[in-house]
Amino acid sequence: MAYRVTTLLCYQIAAVTVGWHIYELTRSPFALGMIGLAEVLPFFVVAPFAGYLVDHLPRRKLGAIACLGLAATPLLLWLVARTPSLHSNLALMYVAVGLNGVVRSFLGPVYNALFARVLPREQFVRGASLGSVVFQAGLVLGPALGGALTGWGGVQVAYLVSFVLGVIAAISLFTLAVSEPPPPPQREPVFASIREGLRFVFSQQVMLGAMALDMFSVLLGGAISMLPAFIKDILHAGPEAFGVMRGLPAVGSIAVALWLARRPLERHAGRVLMFAVAGFGLATIAFALSRNLWLSGALLVLYGMCDGVSVVLRSTILQLVTPDEMRGRVSSINSIFISSSNELGAFYDGTMARLLGLVPAIVTGGCVTLAVVATTAWRAPKLRRLDLRDLH
Repeated sequence: MAYRVTTLLCYQIAAVTVGWHIYELTRSPFALGMIGLAEVLPFFVVAPFAGYLVDHLPRRKLGAIACLGLAATPLLLWLVARTPSLHSNLALMYVAVGLNGVVRSFLGPVYNALFARVLPREQFVRGASLGSVVFQAGLVLGPALGGALTGWGGVQVAYLVSFVLGVIAAISLFTLAVSEPPPPPQREPVFASIREGLRFVFSQQVMLGAMALDMFSVLLGGAISMLPAFIKDILHAGPEAFGVMRGLPAVGSIAVALWLARRPLERHAGRVLMFAVAGFGLATIAFALSRNLWLSGALLVLYGMCDGVSVVLRSTILQLVTPDEMRGRVSSINSIFISSSNELGAFYDGTMARLLGLVPAIVTGGCVTLAVVATTAWRAPKLRRLDLRDLH
């Protein structure tokens, strides 16, 4: 948990700070969208190989090296911010974000693989809920800290704090006492091993349906990547408000995750998932239409509650269905789906905002999310009828 929350804080503080930094320089929603593209392209290239390495190399050491790489991103951004000749160099900022995409491809698979070693199988549902609480707590604290540090101390201070957290994350893995499975006696060829992981995922309708539902809903219906533009140009607030608003979806997710940790969802999980993603789309539409800071904040909490249900259920399905020897590869494929939704979603949002305008683009995305739910319910009947008791 310490590893998870410190990597998340490191990433979130840097992400909030670089988003505000770039928007201050450009005042362009499209430039914000390019942050997502700069991160997701290297992530896509590296993620399949990251899963293979997690399944074949010591997971703790691999994760610790990735944490040091994660810390290098805000360090590079700090150098850009403090050097007058580089201060407005967007290309170098996007390179730093791209480095972030490379190292983040290892963090999720390492976490999921180690998670499965420290909990018995019958505790996976509660464990996934508690893990989601920690994850969402990081999503609350990270943006709030990033906004506060940027508003009070400037972007250089925020970048340095992010760097320190990345180093702490590496130390937490080096000191973690957990058994790891022995390496496979014979290593498969890399591409054959990756194909095996893909075949497994695509043969599991429930897992594939949950991943696809999450990916397309957040890719097409998310609004978080455009928050700097909303805060500055529509709600007329500053970086402190941006940091708080960025963390509000996680407040909703924490509330849901705590409830599900206490009362694990077993029956009608598929239906609950469908309704939650539909609620996510409706909250997105309402947020885009709001002009009141407090109402917008409440809608972001609701947005996060709906997304929190999806996160817990998808994590639980992933842990229950995946055999131990394939956790790295399957987790990497899951990470590709998630990063598709978040980072590609940011690029999609920026492009649509440039074509349609900021508010119409987000409203359109929310409407498309509702269509995604209807399509998934039709095309993935096993997911729609899912009871988690059937997976134990």
